Amino acid sequence: MSEESVPQQGGEAGRPKGLLQQMEELMAALNADLSALDADLQSAGRGAKDTEAK
Repeated sequence: MSEESVPQQGGEAGRPKGLLQQMEELMAALNADLSALDADLQSAGRGAKDTEAK
C-alpha cells in the first residue's frame, strides 16, 4: 500500500499524528496480527500432530 492511498488521520484536537506515534501504532497492530497468526499456526500444528498419532 502506498502512502498516497492511506488517509491522513488527525490526532487530538485535530492535529496530525507525529511520525513516531504512527509507527508505534503500526507496530502494535503488526504485533497483534503476528500473535494471532502464531496462535493459529500453533493450533494447526497441534492438530496435525494429533492426526499423525492416530
